[in-house]
Amino acid sequence: MMRNLEQEMLNPNEQQDDGGQMSERVDALMKGSIDLHVHSGPSVMARKLDHIDEIKEAAAAGQRAILIKDHYYPGAPIVNLLKPHMEEYGVELLGGIPLNNTSGGLNPFTVDTFLKMGASLVWMPTSSAANHIRSTHRKKRLVTAKPMRPAEGISVVDNKGNLVDEVKEILDLIAEFDAVLSSGHLHISEIWPLFEEAKARGVNRRLVNHPTYVVGCSLADITELTEGGAVVEHSAAFYIESKFTCYTPEELRQHIDAGGVDRTVLGSDLGQSGNPSPVEGMRTLIEMCLNLGYSDEDIRKMTTTNCARIIGFEGANFDGSN
Repeated sequence: MMRNLEQEMLNPNEQQDDGGQMSERVDALMKGSIDLHVHSGPSVMARKLDHIDEIKEAAAAGQRAILIKDHYYPGAPIVNLLKPHMEEYGVELLGGIPLNNTSGGLNPFTVDTFLKMGASLVWMPTSSAANHIRSTHRKKRLVTAKPMRPAEGISVVDNKGNLVDEVKEILDLIAEFDAVLSSGHLHISEIWPLFEEAKARGVNRRLVNHPTYVVGCSLADITELTEGGAVVEHSAAFYIESKFTCYTPEELRQHIDAGGVDRTVLGSDLGQSGNPSPVEGMRTLIEMCLNLGYSDEDIRKMTTTNCARIIGFEGANFDGSN
């Protein structure tokens, strides 16, 4: 599966001088792929492209589906509006619910409403997570085009570390609809009790977005999460050249190997102004994985098969217990 990393990364220019074989491999791996982390617009944050342009780009690349994410509003109504007008492009459009201040926070009524509108995924607080707010000290994260009201920090646990009752109601709703639970930008110390309770309440689809960024996961945490049945997603935005680059290709390999190919998905986490588009980002990340020595089969799992399983395309009975 893996080749010698030093040989692969010794001369990046030689990797490109392959008669177009690398580009052809990337093209082939993009076909049928699924991006569960797309930040197209409109948004209060500056965006490179809107949802319609992103659908067109995804279709041109042969992608099977994209899931649009905004930190400030649920995507389900947008998906329902666009779907009938975008059918000609053949890309499945998905949406979710971010449990931030602007969506009502930890509000079971909001979750119930948008799950019934067809939302596929529920993100625990991201921009409103108490952990996220603490982590932005002396940093700029999720910058909006215009200043927003300061967020009120949300945690899923009380002062004693116990899961709050509203979250338990939300977990029951997620289980009822067999939707995906994302840990959002919660700290790993909150994710442990959240996922334990979620598993006990029948939430099989448990996803950790960018576990090493903001969330605070160690490699050992990633291993334990995946051994417990969770899936981890690594974002192109943090590994390829972008405004958010903070990890090396070698660190990407460490992060993937900690959870294993079978429990890892790759997403773009792109669409922001000044960054590559989601499609461009996924192409670059796939090429990076090829240069790291991952096989086409491994990459297909992380960009297609595993994504389809966690989101429910391959049948409703996803086994999240491992």
